[in-house]
Amino acid sequence: MRSSGESVTSRNDRTAEITRAILASDAGAARMYQGKSSRVRGKVINSLDKAGLFRLTGLIKEQKRKRFSEGNERFLAVAETYARTPVYLIDETLIEENMGVLRYVKDRTGCKILHALKSYASFATFPLMRRYLDGTCASGLHEARLGREEFGGEVHTYGAAFRKQEINAILKYSDVVTFNSFYQLEAYGKKAKKLGKEIGLRVNPGLGEASAEMYNPCGPCSRLGITSDVFAKEFGRVRERVDGLLFHALCEQNSDVLERVLASFERLYGKYMQGLKWVNFGGGHHITRDDYDLERLIGLVNRFKEKYGVQVYLEPGEASVFHAGVLIATVIDIVKNDMEIAIIDASAEAHMPDVLLMPYRPYIMGSAAPGELAHTYRIAGPTCLAGDVVGDYSFDKPLQRGDRIVLTDMALYSIVKSTTFNGIGLPDIAVIRKGGKVETVKRFGYKDYKGRQS
Repeated sequence: MRSSGESVTSRNDRTAEITRAILASDAGAARMYQGKSSRVRGKVINSLDKAGLFRLTGLIKEQKRKRFSEGNERFLAVAETYARTPVYLIDETLIEENMGVLRYVKDRTGCKILHALKSYASFATFPLMRRYLDGTCASGLHEARLGREEFGGEVHTYGAAFRKQEINAILKYSDVVTFNSFYQLEAYGKKAKKLGKEIGLRVNPGLGEASAEMYNPCGPCSRLGITSDVFAKEFGRVRERVDGLLFHALCEQNSDVLERVLASFERLYGKYMQGLKWVNFGGGHHITRDDYDLERLIGLVNRFKEKYGVQVYLEPGEASVFHAGVLIATVIDIVKNDMEIAIIDASAEAHMPDVLLMPYRPYIMGSAAPGELAHTYRIAGPTCLAGDVVGDYSFDKPLQRGDRIVLTDMALYSIVKSTTFNGIGLPDIAVIRKGGKVETVKRFGYKDYKGRQS
């Protein structure tokens, strides 16, 4: 058995080795760093100056880009051989790359990061994710229970309004309950405190820059978050009961937007920080996107923690599984009406509703904008909805009936929102496990459709 002195020496040697690799821009330095314990990673962080930390950030991003390029090849290979479509296909290796970036933010700041179940709740990958994150955030009873039973760690639950008949169960599964109004705090706060739960209030930070008004919780007449004028009148009488504040104003945005939102939040609520344990910066942070400014985020969190002496929480959802899942579909038929229309066995309306709701145009592997390549098609779903259209795409070769197509970035907000509209079947859910094995974790059928009806 090694002595404690030898163990310390060994850790110091590992720290020095990783530090040298980072400073030399060694391509393997990021993996060396990420593979070590939290203690060794902390020593590495403390050993680097500002330039060294920037270099480590760049190496982690470069490693992630390489792994995701490899992942795209895996998606295409599985698309050729998977037994049936449509299928949501999730790559565990890619999720772990996203987890590594999120944990790096934790390493640099000491913040806590929760996964937002509203965006992705496929618990087949939770055993991997919970090794990196601190828990989950939920929007109601069922998400809170899923977070407690399948993810573990902390469960933070926020709701625009909690129902009386559900509050006991919500409190059972939650560690933190965040209320959207002083009325709800008065109605359920004492019970929460009696059960040892922490209490938060969601506030309106006064600024939101979401491109679509539907996704802007700070827009006119928003029901989400207590406004500053109401907060100023009411908070004084309940502040002893409140442990933290939550604001959420971002939607698929970079840290420059967070900087402006945070400045507005501080202007309105900074004077109320004394005595609070935590502040939750909400979700919508696209932390794992290639162009996301990690250093700005890290600086904002560290400055806020130092200024106010509180724990900072982030609760990204999309960032956990960003580009780590696809939807594979098959061309069923091709019809013509002013243009070629390829009807696939997946539906925009039923299987990827944000395509119509946001709206957005998902990328199909091997495609380009209409007219850019030789053959242009409208990709459309099989339902009776006239607008069940994914979009117009061009391809090098003509599409054939029976061809497989791969729609990217379909793990987030697709699986959780999918429906059985028109009686259409739900896609399988499959996972490419680390090591390459493809596991079908869920297969749906008629009973799933019937079970949702009366």
